[in-house]
Amino acid sequence: MGTIHVSADRAIDAPAGTVYGYLADMREHHPHFLPPAFSDFRVESGGVGEGTVTRFKLTTGRRTRQYRMRVAEPEPGRVLTESDTNSSLVTTFTVTPEGDRSRVQIATTWEGAGGIGGFFERTFAPRVLQRLYADELGRLNTYAREHAGQAQR
Repeated sequence: MGTIHVSADRAIDAPAGTVYGYLADMREHHPHFLPPAFSDFRVESGGVGEGTVTRFKLTTGRRTRQYRMRVAEPEPGRVLTESDTNSSLVTTFTVTPEGDRSRVQIATTWEGAGGIGGFFERTFAPRVLQRLYADELGRLNTYAREHAGQAQR
């Protein structure tokens, strides 16, 4: 057993405030740059930022898992978290200004399983999630480019 940490980051061709708005808006923007591994995304309550609750399925490999996430904004405009209401998993989105661009990091932590299952989880889950997050960040960059100039949040 132990904490597993996975992260990926990249530059996004849009200002930090705009990008943060896309990430925080779970109704109008965030679902549009999720990779196909995410399915059945829906907002249960709220919709933008703190207090929003979402539900979705994530399929990696041959495994599909349902998540119910509660959004918090420990640093509004810079850091947004999604915490699974049924496990220790927390995903943190951090947006850092870089002039007229920004850098976004997606980082996830959770308490891994013990035994042989935990060994495989520690060995394979980080690689799978890093690829997934790289895909999501690429889609976010494309989305930001396509929506340049539109008002946010």
